Amino acid sequence: MEIQEINHNLKETRDKLLAILKRVDQIQLYMKKDVDTWSIGQICQHLIKTEELFVLAIRKGLSKEDSFIEKKSLEFLLDRSEKIAAPDIAKPTDEVIEYNEIIEKLKKSRAKLNEILSSIEDPTILNKKQYIHPVFKEMLLIDWVKTLYLHEQRHIKQINEIIKGLK
Repeated sequence: MEIQEINHNLKETRDKLLAILKRVDQIQLYMKKDVDTWSIGQICQHLIKTEELFVLAIRKGLSKEDSFIEKKSLEFLLDRSEKIAAPDIAKPTDEVIEYNEIIEKLKKSRAKLNEILSSIEDPTILNKKQYIHPVFKEMLLIDWVKTLYLHEQRHIKQINEIIKGLK
């Protein structure tokens, strides 16, 4: 049941992101509040990079021995008052990527995630295997997957804040 709920949350969150992006034009995509913040386009780049990195981590974690660590409480990810620095590998560039290319890359990164998740015969294995996260350290693979939609929800809040500032 847990993986079905996670898949539902992944889809619902991505659908919400794509719906928000439909209301943003190419100029708004790269407008910034100030030099120290990311634009909506950069947030999307970050989400794409993160999802691709998570797919690699899940793949590597699946090949490891079973682990007996606790599940992490991840709800803190939704609290935007707490800053969490992205690891360098997941930071966006200043490159301006066209709107359609961003949408296509979001779809491709999600397809890669769905591919690996659907290839797992027994999803309960995600509760038994772990991989080291660069920020949160030892994490069960199930928590890696949950983190994806919570992380995306966090950035949806950030995108909504940016959109309000553009008006």
